[in-house]
Amino acid sequence: MSVFKRTDDSGVSRGERALVVVPERIGEGGLRSLDARIDEAVGLAQAIGVDVIGKKAFRLRQVRPASLFGKGQVEEMAELAEQYDVTLLVVDAALSPVQQKTLEDETKCKVIDRTGLILEIFGERAATAEGRMQVELAHLDYQAGRLVRSWTHLERQRGGFGFLGGPGETQIEADRRLIRDRMARIRKELDQVRRTRGLHRGRRQRAPWPVIALVGYTNAGKSTLFNRMTQSHVMAEDLLFATLDPTMRNVKIPGFDRAILSDTVGFVSNLPTELVAAFRATLEEVAAADLILHVRDIAHPDSEAQAADVETVLFSLGLAEEDSPPRIEVWNKLDLLEPGERQELLGEAGRRDDVVAVSALTGEGVDGLRETISHLLHSGSQTHHIRLNAGDGERIAWLHARGEVLEQQSDGDQLQLAVKLSPENWARFERI
Repeated sequence: MSVFKRTDDSGVSRGERALVVVPERIGEGGLRSLDARIDEAVGLAQAIGVDVIGKKAFRLRQVRPASLFGKGQVEEMAELAEQYDVTLLVVDAALSPVQQKTLEDETKCKVIDRTGLILEIFGERAATAEGRMQVELAHLDYQAGRLVRSWTHLERQRGGFGFLGGPGETQIEADRRLIRDRMARIRKELDQVRRTRGLHRGRRQRAPWPVIALVGYTNAGKSTLFNRMTQSHVMAEDLLFATLDPTMRNVKIPGFDRAILSDTVGFVSNLPTELVAAFRATLEEVAAADLILHVRDIAHPDSEAQAADVETVLFSLGLAEEDSPPRIEVWNKLDLLEPGERQELLGEAGRRDDVVAVSALTGEGVDGLRETISHLLHSGSQTHHIRLNAGDGERIAWLHARGEVLEQQSDGDQLQLAVKLSPENWARFERI
């Protein structure tokens, strides 16, 4: 893009007037198109109510340590900011504190980078105490390296007698110490949350029902599918990170009296490492699931790139190993495809065992998804011959609910059962 483009919708909003800029590194390549990157950056800004007045991409021949962009490009940003009365510059890249400070000085605008923007969104959407703690931890980690920007007014107070220190540096160190102490307290509280979650997870694993986790790129339709399958009313809007805190509901799956569907936070490209670390306790729910549904917006032009980003996060959680839960792709938003493209996609999905095509909005294919889930949860099942006390009603009920009882014979006060169980359920039964 070589010209400044006004967005179609710059109407009334509750936020500041902003210019979104996207650095395009020459030879960077990758699966994601430049237009999609720009649209996503605008969507992230709009997700916190910012009034995006314009958007532009700048090609970088080399990264400038002081400002990221070249001198002429920074001057152009300043001119655009003044011309369109912009007070906020959104940069779709991770900026160093020095780069952020330089851009603010040159453009006379507040500057927020991609990491700060996503942290703002998460901070606004966190609804539970755990979610707020995780966001605060990530934000403190991010802010710790930027404290010098808050205390530049104290630099004038340094002594001139050979001392390296001074009031300004003392204040910065005091502030950093406060941040470190607060981060330590939050980590301690999150450890307790993790232990509590582990206990709950252990109880669920002993319970006679499987857990199915939804993962996917933000705005792929996870919450819409969650609502469709569970008859719930979780927030589902055409908005990046519409839901943040994990949600669990009962879901009907053929062959199971009960199953649990878990909706998790959506992923995004270049997800800040601070957030991946902070939300690890929440994302561990995915690792403990019996089955993972990777929901993809198959109508999106960058669907493949989005899928790669999700796989990167799953890999960081150790979900690429052999003992990780089985996974299938749910190709969502069939209703948005052209007839020819739709038939081609349905044909490809029909030839693959690890793919189900659906429209969560209309309900098309959802019954087939339930059947596929049932088949996968029962796959690898083996028949086990079990002898139990006839009065052991809890374990007998567990076997009937979680497995397929092929035969049951009474022998006095003992019961002989032939039960078909998946390897996961057999391991759980042995722990009861």
